[in-house]
Amino acid sequence: MGYATAATGQTNSLAVISLVAGIGSFFAHVIPGIGGLTVAIVAVVTGFMARNQIKQTGEKGMGYATAGIVIGFVHIALLGLGILLLLFLIFVVGLTLFGIGSHTATSGG
Repeated sequence: MGYATAATGQTNSLAVISLVAGIGSFFAHVIPGIGGLTVAIVAVVTGFMARNQIKQTGEKGMGYATAGIVIGFVHIALLGLGILLLLFLIFVVGLTLFGIGSHTATSGG
């Protein structure tokens, strides 16, 4: 199976899409139904696809693809940390409001 070699000055389209999606994922949280997580995943997937295509065709854009992958993974990691922080805060506020653990049970006798 032969692959056509691209012109030496051509940048891989998926690499550009990966970079744009990675940067755009931080702003995509305002889009209902899509959100930043989906766009970050698109950045990672298209970045890996672009890297494979670039290795086969010799196009330019390896840096764009790598940057899209890194930005996408960073965004996903930040979302995960944000969710953990939110759960922790909910737990702490629950303990504070309801006093679980601060009162000992007394037995009346």
